Amino acid sequence: MNNRAMADAEGPDGPVYRTIRELAGDERPREKLLNHGPHVLSDAELIAIVLGSGLQGENVLDLARRLLADKGGLAGLLRADGRTLQGTRGVGPAKAAQLAAAVELGRRAREVDPNDRPQLTTPEAVFAHVGSRFLGKTKEQLYVLSLDTRGRLLGSPSLVGGSVNSVVARAAEVFREPILLEATSIVLVHNHPSGDPKPSPQDVIVTKGLSAAGELLEIAVLDHLVVGQNSFVSMQREGYDAFIKARK
Repeated sequence: MNNRAMADAEGPDGPVYRTIRELAGDERPREKLLNHGPHVLSDAELIAIVLGSGLQGENVLDLARRLLADKGGLAGLLRADGRTLQGTRGVGPAKAAQLAAAVELGRRAREVDPNDRPQLTTPEAVFAHVGSRFLGKTKEQLYVLSLDTRGRLLGSPSLVGGSVNSVVARAAEVFREPILLEATSIVLVHNHPSGDPKPSPQDVIVTKGLSAAGELLEIAVLDHLVVGQNSFVSMQREGYDAFIKARK
């Protein structure tokens, strides 16, 4: 049989391996969840259920434990994208997609109840919410955060394209999701893979153009954060040209 795992016990010839089916009922993640609820499962057990199966010589539970160890725990796993996840032996495109989908569902679930949606009224709150999405990125990416009248996030941050050293930000793409969500304002966030968060002249020009488009659409551009290496610059707070009018 395949999908074998190493048990705690040692046999005369070395470690004793057991398949998931050979584990006791309460040791199997799926049965444990159905009998006792998801809150009693460990991170590895929950991930094992998402993965579904292991590989030759390693059952799905031990694969989940190794995946957590490889990615630096649950926090690291949540930051990993599909391509990064596939860097772990035994995690192919299908399993990587399953994990990425589960993580995204978790993010979206927090936004279902309006009272539970994050309130993004400060640059620090915005950075805390989306800053981790840029970890390890080698290309510039632009996220658009749609907000309601109280500064709460509507839907999920929407991603607009980018390249190695620039973001192509057409107003039609930037405002498509905010219009659908009936947002009253947006916050823009993009990264500098170089690690320097200082806005470039092009960043200022693009922001001014988007602010002007937002005025016509009656969707205010509240801020544009440029994210570097564990730091950011708020163009609104620093008084860049695109926001001088809004501050008067």
